[in-house]
Amino acid sequence: MSTNASQLTKRIQVAARRLPADLVVKNAKIVNVFTGEMISGDIAVVDGIIAGIGNYEGLETLDAQGRTVVPGFIDGHVHIESSMLLPSEFAKVVLKHGVTAVVTDPHEIANVAGETGIQYMLDDAEGTLLDVFVMLPSCVPATPAESNGATLDAAKLAPFLSNPQVLGLAEVMDFPSVANTRSSMLDKLVMTTNGGGLIDGHAAGIGSEDLNIYAAANIRTDHEAVNAQEAVDRLNLGMYLMIREGTVAKDLDALLPAVTPRNSRRCLFVTDDKLLDDLIEEGSIDHIVRRAIAQGLDPITAVQMASLNAAECFGLRGIGAVAPGYQADFLLLDDLEQVEIASVYKKGLCVFSKDAEQEVAESDVGTESVEGNGSTASVGDEGLEDSVKFGESAKSVSVDGEDVARATSTASLPNLNVKPVTVSDISIPLSSDHAHVIGVVPGSLITKTLIEQVEPEHGEFPISVERDLLKLVVAERHQATGQVGAAIVKGFELKRGAIAGTVAHDSHNIVAVGASDAEILYAIEQVTQLNGGLVIVEGGKVLASLPLPVAGLMSAERYEDVYENMKVLNETLGMLGATQAFNPFLMLSFLTLSVIPELKLTDKGLFQFSSNSHIDVSVRAK
Repeated sequence: MSTNASQLTKRIQVAARRLPADLVVKNAKIVNVFTGEMISGDIAVVDGIIAGIGNYEGLETLDAQGRTVVPGFIDGHVHIESSMLLPSEFAKVVLKHGVTAVVTDPHEIANVAGETGIQYMLDDAEGTLLDVFVMLPSCVPATPAESNGATLDAAKLAPFLSNPQVLGLAEVMDFPSVANTRSSMLDKLVMTTNGGGLIDGHAAGIGSEDLNIYAAANIRTDHEAVNAQEAVDRLNLGMYLMIREGTVAKDLDALLPAVTPRNSRRCLFVTDDKLLDDLIEEGSIDHIVRRAIAQGLDPITAVQMASLNAAECFGLRGIGAVAPGYQADFLLLDDLEQVEIASVYKKGLCVFSKDAEQEVAESDVGTESVEGNGSTASVGDEGLEDSVKFGESAKSVSVDGEDVARATSTASLPNLNVKPVTVSDISIPLSSDHAHVIGVVPGSLITKTLIEQVEPEHGEFPISVERDLLKLVVAERHQATGQVGAAIVKGFELKRGAIAGTVAHDSHNIVAVGASDAEILYAIEQVTQLNGGLVIVEGGKVLASLPLPVAGLMSAERYEDVYENMKVLNETLGMLGATQAFNPFLMLSFLTLSVIPELKLTDKGLFQFSSNSHIDVSVRAK
């Protein structure tokens, strides 16, 4: 948050009550995240910064009518690509849920397009009101266990550190490279540390003693704790505990018992990966705060964890609190415990109003009007211009982005490069009547190792819909190598058809699961023709699809249109008998993530986390 002498002079004049503020919020109860108390006073805003709290007058006055004011929420770790939206569209969704800043790791697009992908995300985020801070992908490729589209070493990452939006190095998921002091990893750690950057961890399945290795390497955060003891282990070593609650990984209930009044200041909330429908229907960090309070966490502590704690974790001075000298990012809540958002202010501008949103829905005029007692942000269908009025003056602001004027070109991003997949490519030879099966765990990224009895046909695994033993396939899509991995999975409950997609963490090859070989192959063919996306097929027919032409990960469409398309996908999944215990597409995308226990599938075959190696599907007779 930069300033100049003129701006600072004006702010001091307003703080001293020698000049009127741009905006003054009166009759509010303010959550003081520094002291953990509720305070009162007028909030004076000038040039998007809070100048003072006390007794003020301004060009614009907002009567809060006794509502509670809290700082804007901060998502401390999120992969924007997982929303399948461009950053500019993602911003529209989360701002309405009170998230005014995010720390994102673009390692999804980086694994597809390298430095070009990182720059693409930075460019698209530029100009949105949402503060988008970036942690540079540390593991591209994530591991040697899979094939991806790019390799990023320290030399390629270093130039990005000069960008003020870049904070450091994102989740270091290649623990063996850290533990074994491999030069490729040490170069990145040294580069970041010497450049004054921060380093995020990824300690999935790492024991308490091995956590010392991460801490010794200046890795100070982790979002992979899945139980209270793991949470305590991280806190004991001085790490920040990121409490994750996304679409698949839901760790809040398990970790919250570890949070105490003494350690809460080292805890923050993250979503990591959350699909668009859940972002719209549940919310983002606001949803986690709401659930945490419902579980018994003190409301002020929950707000503190969602704002100041995250800001301090990442050294983001100037955001995360409602206080003089801080950016005027705040929410007006009708109810603190329910986190019922009445309006959202970003840099002193009202970017969301519940009342105005309801009026728009009722009028159905195709134009949004956000009002805050005289302050308005008006957004047309194309989202090209927003006017925010303070008294007689007007300012232009990109509350809902600039869909046409600043559309980011995808010309530099790679297209799918896939060798046609055949029946023989996806066959699973069996040398015994028992097989390793990937056991899906609803609400978790972790999978189980199941040993199931099977009846080979002509020496191969036959899909059994009755026993929910389906075939999972991963096909390389970056270099047309023709490399294909196939395994058995249990938990999707598909009765017919197949689903496929190009969202497959972290290398984002094509992944498919289905009730027959023919339908799996057809689904892979169709997603290839889309140049990336999600498809649902039955027989020789496409039942539903969502094109994701931006690196096979994101849509270039408006979030409203993507949301409607996703609803069709979800409804169609039900027609195939798919499980309702989790989102099948999102779960499918994580079954390729070999840095998470225990069994996963890559284009190179079935991978076992505990042995850090590929294994046979067949179980050898003892």
